[in-house]
Amino acid sequence: MPDKILVVDDEKEIADLVELYLCNENYQVYKFCTAGEALACIRSTELDLAILDIMLPGTSGFAICQKIREKHTYPVIMLTAKIEESDKITGLTLGADDYITKPFRPLELVARVKAQLRRYKRYNPYNSGRAEVPEPEELSLAGLLLNSRTHQCLLDEKPLSLTPTEFSILRILLENQGQVVSAEELFRQIWQDEYYVKSNNTITVHIRHLREKLGESAGYIKTIWGVGYKIEK
Repeated sequence: MPDKILVVDDEKEIADLVELYLCNENYQVYKFCTAGEALACIRSTELDLAILDIMLPGTSGFAICQKIREKHTYPVIMLTAKIEESDKITGLTLGADDYITKPFRPLELVARVKAQLRRYKRYNPYNSGRAEVPEPEELSLAGLLLNSRTHQCLLDEKPLSLTPTEFSILRILLENQGQVVSAEELFRQIWQDEYYVKSNNTITVHIRHLREKLGESAGYIKTIWGVGYKIEK
């Protein structure tokens, strides 16, 4: 079965262009111009990824992203005509995994989609029968337990809901406990995408969001200024 992708953009030409390129890659596209239609689709359809325009009439793409994150962990890519860093940070803080600024190259968007889906399937093998189940793998630190096979994260035996990007960052840090991992290395391992523009702010926001979810255990993740991040008790 093809991956199911939600595309929400009130500019018909852009929505049609995105749909064309995604369909050429054999994805199943659910295309909408309004937030209401998109929210109905989110409730009724098992999706694999969402592409959301920020500037929509009525409800914004930010609000849709927030609604998705209430129940789902599949990747969200934000489309924005704004170049302000605050808008990008807002999207990432609400749970988006990536953002791309208009105007954009369609092939760049397709590459981002493929990178996000590869990561999502790798660490969510039970979301569909299409993904290959990796070898069981558990990583732990004090009361934190991460299972890469089931994509489950437990903090003091309680489930912790993480986005695919947050899960990947935490996995990489746990695999390198006590060692510093640079932002560049995190990008290389997570996105593996020649089109991806490196931005330390992107990693910074994901780390901040991860720390908020970890609560009192957030101190495990340490920032080594000018070098990168490491996790240790």
